[in-house]
Amino acid sequence: MLRLPKLFTSKLSFRISLKVVSLVAALLAVALMTMLLYSRKTVKQEAVMTAEQTLEGTMEYIDGILFSVEQSAGNIYFNMCRHLDDPEMMYVYSRRLVEANPYISGCAIAMEPYYYKDRGELFMAYHHRSETGLKIVRSETFGDSPYTQQEWYTEPMKKGKPCWMDPLEDLDANNEAIITYCLPIYSAEGKCIGIMGVDVTINMLSRIILAAKPSENSYSVMLGSDGSFIIHPDSTKRLNETVYTELKHGSDPSVKETVDAMMSGQKGYKRIRMDGKDSYVFYQPFIRNVDTDRYLADMGWSVGIVYPEEDIFGDYNRLLTYVLLIAFIGILLLALLCRFIIHRRLLPLIFLTKSAHRIANGHYDEAIPDSHQDDEIGQLQNHFQHMQVAMAKHVDELEHLNIELQERGERLRVAYHQAQAADRLKTSFLHNMTNQMLSPVQMISERVTDLYQMQTMKSQDLDRMADDIQKQGEVITELLNHLLELAKEATGKEERHG
Repeated sequence: MLRLPKLFTSKLSFRISLKVVSLVAALLAVALMTMLLYSRKTVKQEAVMTAEQTLEGTMEYIDGILFSVEQSAGNIYFNMCRHLDDPEMMYVYSRRLVEANPYISGCAIAMEPYYYKDRGELFMAYHHRSETGLKIVRSETFGDSPYTQQEWYTEPMKKGKPCWMDPLEDLDANNEAIITYCLPIYSAEGKCIGIMGVDVTINMLSRIILAAKPSENSYSVMLGSDGSFIIHPDSTKRLNETVYTELKHGSDPSVKETVDAMMSGQKGYKRIRMDGKDSYVFYQPFIRNVDTDRYLADMGWSVGIVYPEEDIFGDYNRLLTYVLLIAFIGILLLALLCRFIIHRRLLPLIFLTKSAHRIANGHYDEAIPDSHQDDEIGQLQNHFQHMQVAMAKHVDELEHLNIELQERGERLRVAYHQAQAADRLKTSFLHNMTNQMLSPVQMISERVTDLYQMQTMKSQDLDRMADDIQKQGEVITELLNHLLELAKEATGKEERHG
């Protein structure tokens, strides 16, 4: 766990700033995450809506082109049926159809073999636009094989119904890939005697579809019923490859799921990874508009838009980066501002801390100025100032009392020493006086003993012994009087000093 240096954590202003900034950062993070998640959801919904609208618009546009081709072909068809016995009129109607609709690149009216016996086995009236699109050119052939072997002819002959053919391997006279609207031609007896094939170039449809894209890097694709690329931005993949061919190249599993969904006629979108990039594919089946005058067969086509995730969320991700950067800088500035403001507001506390430290070290006269703040910190400084003044006064009184006690103690010590000296002097004096009284007492004791032991004694000896006892008694009396006088003097001195 990351630990902040003690130098920072010991600072009250830093800890308060850290708590404030942490709370603000947490609230900001929750708000930003909520906003960004909602914004991402909104961006995705908008992308889905745009892609679906683009798909709908593209399909309606293409279907409108196909419908106009169908109507033009139907109109010519009914006029043509009245002149089926005239082969030259087939050329006329073929040209008229190409002239009538700018989306039609060519029209072939192919009759069954030997229908016109004087024209040989095969007869086909074919007109197409030139490479420049300015002229309508008549041709006798179409493709590299007889039309009786080409799908645009054989399939409608089998079905007997109008239909749109998927892009064929055969190309038109300008070597362009085409899709073909095929109408079976019936005789008056109801027998299918030929096919009218109306061509629309893939390049023209590609320009329409590829131009309809919701973003710069997105592109549209159209798949045929067999999975072939009808429309693809890479022209080399048209007709030459199918989606299943690409799956064999080791595509991401998400691509296969998307392809399966498109080929089964589903509608929706999926997230895929293709060519190392994440994209969304929006797809839906090619559904034709209902009209009473058209034959609505399921064409099996599917239209999709490949929408790179960068195009959808690119601006969002950049905005997210900017928002996070701004939030980080904002939190950093907030932290510095909080640190500055709180430090300024706590300056009296810092000053009081230093003052308390100096007072604790014995500097009781530390000056504490008045506070200009009216808040709790200002009140604390003023109360601390009053406490310091009272404590300094009390300490001063204690110092004076201490000095006085020291002086008294010194006097007591001197008196104690004097008392000890006097006591020693008294002891010495009493010892001396006792020694001086010892000899007279012993002599008196000896004389009394002698008097007690002697039964007969001369009068002179008795007088002499009495005189000795008297003299020694006087000596003792004098010593006792002297001792009493000294005791009186000592008692008087003590009373005077007391």
